Amino acid sequence: MSHPNYAVHCLDCGKVEPFRLTQTTCSQCGSNWREVHYDLARTKEIFQNSLSERPFNLWRYRELLPIGEYIPYLSMGEGGTPLIHANNLGMMLGCPTLFIKDERQGPTNSFKDRQAAIAIAAMKEAQITEAVLASTGNVAIAYSAYAARAGIKLWAFLTSLVPLEKMREVAIYGTKVVKVTGTYDEAKRLAAEFARQRNLHLERGACSIPSVESMKTLAFEIAEQLPRSLAMSNQAGSLPRWKAPDWYVQAVSGGIGPLGVLKGFTELYQMGLIDRIPRIACIQAEGCAPMVHAWKANKPVADPIQTPKTHIMTLSTGDPGRTYTLLRERMLTLSGGGAFESVSDEDAFRTIHILAKLEGLSTESAAAVAFAGTIKLFRQGVIKPNEIVVVNCTGHTMPVETLVLGDGWATDISTSRSEMETKPQEGLYGALSNLTPEKVRKIVIIDDTEDARRLLRRILQSQGDFVIREAASGITGIQMIKEDPPDVIILDLMMPEMDGFAVLNQLHEYPDLASIPVIVVTAKELTKDEQMLLKGKVKALMHKGKFMSDDLADEILEVIK
Repeated sequence: MSHPNYAVHCLDCGKVEPFRLTQTTCSQCGSNWREVHYDLARTKEIFQNSLSERPFNLWRYRELLPIGEYIPYLSMGEGGTPLIHANNLGMMLGCPTLFIKDERQGPTNSFKDRQAAIAIAAMKEAQITEAVLASTGNVAIAYSAYAARAGIKLWAFLTSLVPLEKMREVAIYGTKVVKVTGTYDEAKRLAAEFARQRNLHLERGACSIPSVESMKTLAFEIAEQLPRSLAMSNQAGSLPRWKAPDWYVQAVSGGIGPLGVLKGFTELYQMGLIDRIPRIACIQAEGCAPMVHAWKANKPVADPIQTPKTHIMTLSTGDPGRTYTLLRERMLTLSGGGAFESVSDEDAFRTIHILAKLEGLSTESAAAVAFAGTIKLFRQGVIKPNEIVVVNCTGHTMPVETLVLGDGWATDISTSRSEMETKPQEGLYGALSNLTPEKVRKIVIIDDTEDARRLLRRILQSQGDFVIREAASGITGIQMIKEDPPDVIILDLMMPEMDGFAVLNQLHEYPDLASIPVIVVTAKELTKDEQMLLKGKVKALMHKGKFMSDDLADEILEVIK
């Protein structure tokens, strides 16, 4: 079936022909690398006149998808995920316009639902009844769910390092799971050979036109949601109907996501709906970062990583092939650059805690890689505090793995009757009394900004057991400290009536208060004279937007030893 709104263009010889899913190579040169081009003038007219009447889901943009006809019974509400203002994380990084595209809220809890919805619809349209894919987890889960609805038999080749929870989820949909003891790249080779021998349709990742096209819908949704999100976060007045961020950040394995997102923003720009194409930041796990190595060496081709060394198996594609080359070329020519960066597994696991405790988002480690990379790029000065940033929270509120949480995360309480009878004072109530340490440290926060106090409280609550009191002014803070001296004071400098300098001076008038450790957390860039005024009066100086949650906790633990 061909469609008048789109045609396939070969990236190597330029041959133009109708899109057919069963035709996987260019008929003229045999290239695997082709992409769809659309009638954008016609599409722009439809978007401007009809889009507002459509439900906010993936199929809203059907004129820019390679599907002849929408099949309603296959849909499970894919797309239309929220764009969340990351108020606390943004405050910690000094960026008031940081947003999270929460793809955990798809039907199978990952952004791969977009890919599966379009790919399976295309298979159904092409009357394919059996297909093969290789996956590190999320792709197999999403495809399995949609294949079940479509009545398509699916074979999933999974590396044996994929978490068992994900394997079981793939299997429950009726997919035939083939566990490969080897790398993901080896699983891909075996899947391709199996499909060849059986003459079955193979999901080919970035070479698959429906898969790449599906990822564009992320760009379309972000551009529609961003004006409203900016208005709600009080960052703008009058805004256009569509708006692109300055940065789009995503964790990357094979690279299909950013490749599709960049194509989506490019199409919006070509239609005149947005005024720029955002820069793309691709984040990889350090133990498997072939794209990052190639980017930093200014190489157009990535050298494969033969043996990935990361616990984050979802991101363990060692050979990105031509996907990286295309991404690099388009990032440099279309959006004026971008970034490839890597983070350690430990940084990713640490960021899982930060996201959960500051933003209420429980993510899997692969999604946390994107946020850890965002934090790193802010610290490097690559992303500026005044820029609009959207991070893709790619998926899954998963059962939390021991590797991430570590030991001692819960306290066991036994309500056994025999124990209660033999140890009446040491049973349930005794156990409850042991839930908190014998000595709980007291902290006073003095800051006139409510958001800043809330952020500091959340950071402290996430890092230890503290009794926390808050004062909205220097005067109130001094009175609070006099009434019940704390173990630590966290002090802002810029406050009306009595600023932080005056608070420090008053504290030093009382010998019993002058010895209380003070940590200054301020947005002010101090002059040399101001730094001299603090000398000998504070234990630590931190700048808002430039410290991490555990930096503050480390300072507190250090001063109360």
